[in-house]
Amino acid sequence: MAGSGITSNSRKPRSRFPLAWRVTLGYMVLMLGLPLIALFSKAFSTSPGEFWRIATAPIALSAYEVTFVTALIAACFNGVFGTIVAWVLVKYEFPGRRLIDAIVDLPFALPTAVAGLTLATVYSKTGWVGGLLAPLGIKLAYTRLGVMIAMLFTSLPFVVRTVEPVLAEMEKDMEEAAWSLGASRAQTFWQVSLPPLLPAISTGVALGFSRAVGEFGSTVMVASNTPFKDLVAPVLIFQRLEQYDVVGATVIGCVLLMISLTLLISINLLQAWGKRYAD
Repeated sequence: MAGSGITSNSRKPRSRFPLAWRVTLGYMVLMLGLPLIALFSKAFSTSPGEFWRIATAPIALSAYEVTFVTALIAACFNGVFGTIVAWVLVKYEFPGRRLIDAIVDLPFALPTAVAGLTLATVYSKTGWVGGLLAPLGIKLAYTRLGVMIAMLFTSLPFVVRTVEPVLAEMEKDMEEAAWSLGASRAQTFWQVSLPPLLPAISTGVALGFSRAVGEFGSTVMVASNTPFKDLVAPVLIFQRLEQYDVVGATVIGCVLLMISLTLLISINLLQAWGKRYAD
């Protein structure tokens, strides 16, 4: 009986599209495909000339500039300091290391509105940090610096969590061999340790940049949201929606989406380059 059952099963023709493949396709279409189609259909319901006018309006161009330039600076900062944080967490044992390692993930778990409220409290003129800098004429909250602080806060984990596994798998024998050959610690870092980390750092920076570009909850709380000053594109979209300008909001959303897609393609290319480098 058992043998006949095996024979019967072996004769069943294999589906060209396995169940897992169909579930994946259906889920992707439902979660990503349909919202994207709805966004583009709404944005392109207007004429091409009107689309271009909305997408290139001075307030929109200013919002793009504030969003992308500030996000790029924040991502580069986190590329440096996130790598240092990952290096310390992997290379050193010290009391509270596990706690600090867990706190790195706080921006993932904390609601962004709560994060914005906290940052505004700390960096406002009466806050712990803002109060120290206010007498020097440096204002952080409700300025473009406040936007960058919010982006730094939300994008830090992407760099740390991307670099950490690569550092953990890195063989210490290579560093010890460099030291035995007379290389200093600085030479070992720049010539032995850093090159294998660069793909992971680049990927973390790109992911952090993408996250910072789409940040809304914390930036809306810590910025004054003034056009041509510190207004970011996600907040501009929200303001358009408050004015019942759905088409205008979707047009700006399409511009952000297209840039984000370009970034995702770049990330995939970086990852492919990283795998080739590792091989």
